[in-house]
Amino acid sequence: MGTTSPLVIGLDIGSSAIRIAVGQRASQEEGGDYLKIIAASEVPAAGISKGMIASIEDATAAVSSCMEKTERVLGAPLERAWVGISGLHILTEESRGVVAVGKPDGEITEDDVERAIEAARTVATPLNYDILHVIPKSFTVDGQAGIKDPVGMTGIRLEVDAQIIQGPTSHIKNLTKCIYRTGFDIEDLVLSILAASESVTTSRQKELGVAVVNIGGPTTSYAVFEEGDLLTAGIIPIGGDHITSDIAIGLRISIDVAERVKIDYGTACVKDIQKKDEINLEEVGGERETVARKYVAEIIQARMEEIFEKIDKEFKKIGRSGMLPSGVVFTGGGAKLSGIVDLAKEKLRLPASLGYPGRVSSALEKIGDLSFTTAVSLALWGSEMERGRGRGRRISQIISLKGLDRFAGGMKRIFKSLIP
Repeated sequence: MGTTSPLVIGLDIGSSAIRIAVGQRASQEEGGDYLKIIAASEVPAAGISKGMIASIEDATAAVSSCMEKTERVLGAPLERAWVGISGLHILTEESRGVVAVGKPDGEITEDDVERAIEAARTVATPLNYDILHVIPKSFTVDGQAGIKDPVGMTGIRLEVDAQIIQGPTSHIKNLTKCIYRTGFDIEDLVLSILAASESVTTSRQKELGVAVVNIGGPTTSYAVFEEGDLLTAGIIPIGGDHITSDIAIGLRISIDVAERVKIDYGTACVKDIQKKDEINLEEVGGERETVARKYVAEIIQARMEEIFEKIDKEFKKIGRSGMLPSGVVFTGGGAKLSGIVDLAKEKLRLPASLGYPGRVSSALEKIGDLSFTTAVSLALWGSEMERGRGRGRRISQIISLKGLDRFAGGMKRIFKSLIP
């Protein structure tokens, strides 16, 4: 395994599966600017619904099981992870922070920038919500707007326009409680779609305008960027599980058989299928009967079109419908469905592609699976943060929870004392 650099762990707690990716920063001799994924595991999720904890007992058992599986592969204990957070109740809003420059000669320092971001953080959050991230969009120095990095400049007044991402306090507490119960430590909570966006897009795509869409089981999350800034992020309560349910109802078959039909024969593009193509349900564990593959494609396409309509509606709210030059990048388990890219190009009137994590290498086959994108992206996010707060990358200015104890109320210590 080598001792060149510490292990970075990404933990993705999804509604359909719990996934862990363990990475290690490549050594200087190997190039140093990428993450080697040395272990990855997944187990079916339990106790989680639409990204929210529905049963702490079941969720804790599932996370524990995934950790033990990874530790067996690694041959080493896991201690702390960068944990993805999602769910339908994530809010984003804009805020502004204003401070006076500290140094008498007016030179702006990192400390001034942090104070300005902290001032933006004092936005009135809705009742029972906590701030997950404060993302600086641009700075203004003495009235000169549009500055991306003010450090080293001279001025008297420093302002920052920031995007605030908030999550329900109860959801955050339940998630942290579930992880602490396993004896694991949390390095930080990160909005899953934000971490995925960092790894599946380039800075040029973000500059021109791009959307990242993660199609999960019960939900689909999205984030839109332009000029390097996050414009909006959110979650739609429809995902791949709804397609499976539609197939089960349409063909009058069990959910398990419907899932196999979707994975083995499904496509989101009806026009790609010949009328005479048939599916023998016996081959996927069903009864001895055949169904038209075109009919299955029609069911899938109808539901995918609904997802795209809802995404386009979100684009319209920010005036970007059909107006993102770098298009839409799809990731997540639901994006593995064939025909998605072609249907998206047609319905969203934008370029479309599949998004795999960049700046990572691995001999593991799983890492090429779109459903592992979030776990790998969280490990990559952690690696960038630990590497001198990202060395000047925009990610370095994203202030997140750091020090969960302030609202976890010493939860970690309590649970550690309970573990035999």
